[in-house]
Amino acid sequence: MANTKSAIKAARKTTRLTTRNKGVKTSLKTLRKKLDEAIKSGDAAASKTAAIAYTSSMDKATKSGVVHKNAAARAKSRAAKYALAK
Repeated sequence: MANTKSAIKAARKTTRLTTRNKGVKTSLKTLRKKLDEAIKSGDAAASKTAAIAYTSSMDKATKSGVVHKNAAARAKSRAAKYALAK
């Protein structure tokens, strides 16, 4: 258990941020699955739409510090390679 005032505040902050991060990561995984399904279906329009949604969400997650910028760049590159090129 936290002993100091700042440690108590840090513990509260950690639980709040952990909840936020978990929600963001879950939505990113869902968008990634939708992108994979769209790519497998072969529908170019659906793939492009899913890739744009995934890329946008990844940028927002990076901006808020949930995902590291290099991890986001790698994920966006892979999405573009498979979906946006077709």
